[in-house]
Amino acid sequence: MPADPRNNPEPTPAVSVAEHLRDLSEAALRDLDQANRLRPLRTVQPEGRIIHDEGRGLLNLASNDYLGLSQHRKLIEAATDATQRFGVGAGASRLVSGTQPIHQQAEHRFAAFKHAEAALLLATGYTANLAVLTTLAGPDDLVVMDKLVHASLIDAARISDAQVRTFPHLNLERAEQLLARHTTGRRFLVTDSVFSMDGDCADLPAMCDLADRHGASLILDEAHGTGVLGPDGSGLAFAQGVAQRVYTCGTGGVVISTASKALGGLGGIITAAKPIIEMIINKARPFIYSTAVPPGQAAAISAALDVIRDEPQRRHRLAELSDQVRKPLTERGWPITGNAYPTPIIPLVAGDEADALRLAKSLHAQGFFAPAIRPPTVAPGQSRVRLSLRSDLKDDDIARLLGVVGKPGSGA
Repeated sequence: MPADPRNNPEPTPAVSVAEHLRDLSEAALRDLDQANRLRPLRTVQPEGRIIHDEGRGLLNLASNDYLGLSQHRKLIEAATDATQRFGVGAGASRLVSGTQPIHQQAEHRFAAFKHAEAALLLATGYTANLAVLTTLAGPDDLVVMDKLVHASLIDAARISDAQVRTFPHLNLERAEQLLARHTTGRRFLVTDSVFSMDGDCADLPAMCDLADRHGASLILDEAHGTGVLGPDGSGLAFAQGVAQRVYTCGTGGVVISTASKALGGLGGIITAAKPIIEMIINKARPFIYSTAVPPGQAAAISAALDVIRDEPQRRHRLAELSDQVRKPLTERGWPITGNAYPTPIIPLVAGDEADALRLAKSLHAQGFFAPAIRPPTVAPGQSRVRLSLRSDLKDDDIARLLGVVGKPGSGA
C-alpha cells in the first residue's frame, strides 16, 4: 500500500518564512504610516536645553531631564570616577555576582530620601514596575488602576495573572466600587503620582483612605514626581503630606521611582518595607535574571540626590516656569488640566494624529523640539504635543514659546 503523502508533508523552506515575516512587517508599517502612527527613530545630539536635529539647534521641550542633571558636572564626575574604579559593567545579576557596595550606598540613600525602610535598584522604571506587580499580585487577586497609568504598570498587572480593572481617570468613587466587589484574594490600588501625558496629579491622601477602607495595597509610581515635587524633592507623596503613610496604608504600600527623569540618569528604584523588598529580591524575575546596574550609574544616582538637596533653586525655577507657561496657554483655550502642583508636563492636545504631527512640525520649523505623541501612547482623538519643561530654560525661551503657540487649532 503506497504511503499517504499527507503524513509526510513537504517542509516549508526557511526562506519563505523569512520572506513572509518581511512581507507582514512591511504591510504593518504601511498601515501605521497611512494612519499617521509610524514612528521613525531620529538621530539627535542633546546638549542641555538645546538639542541638535538635522543640523539645527532647537530648544529641547521633549526630554524628561527636568532639572538638567544629565549634564551636571557632579553627576558626570561621580559616574566617571566609579567607572574608572569598578569598570563599565556589574558583571552579572545582583544575586550571582553583581551586588557591590556602590549599589547598596545608592539604595540606602534613596530609601532615606523616600522615607522608606528599604530600597532596591533595578535597570529601568519599566522593569521595576514589572518586578513589583508580578511578585506581589497573583491569580486570585484584584488590581484596580487608574486608566491613565503608565504602560509598564498595565503590562505588569496583565502578566501577574491577577484580575485587572481600570477606573476612569482620577475617579476614586468608581475605584471604590471595584474594590468593594472583590471578596477573595488581595486587592491592589495602582496609580501614578504625576500622570506622564497630562501632567496632573493623583489625590494620594484620598487613595490612602481608600486603601484603608478596603484593605488594599497602594502601588504608587512616582516617576514624574521624584526630584520635582515636595519641599525636598522626594515627590508628590511628601508634597501631599503622606510620605510615610503610603507605605503603611491598607495592607502596605510600595513606591516606584526612576532615576531616568529628574535625576538625569537611568534606573528604577523600588521603596517599601524591608520584608517586601526582600520578597522582590527573591521572587522578581526582572531582578533575578537581569545584570545589575553599572557602577557608574549607581554613583550618578547618589550624586543626583546631593544636587537635589544642595540646589533647590533648580526645583523652584521649574515650578516658576510651569506657572509661566501653563496660565497663558490655558487662557488661550488649550485644555490643560488645572493643577495645584506645578508639574513640568504641559499637553497641547491637538486631536487626531495628523493635527498633532502638523503642530509638532510647525514648532520644529520655528526652533522647538517637541515631537507628536500619538496612539497607543494616548487615546484616539487625544494626540498631542507634550511640552516638557526644564529648569535651565531662560525667560527669553519662554517668551519665544508663548509668542509661537496660539489658540487651539491655529497651529504654531
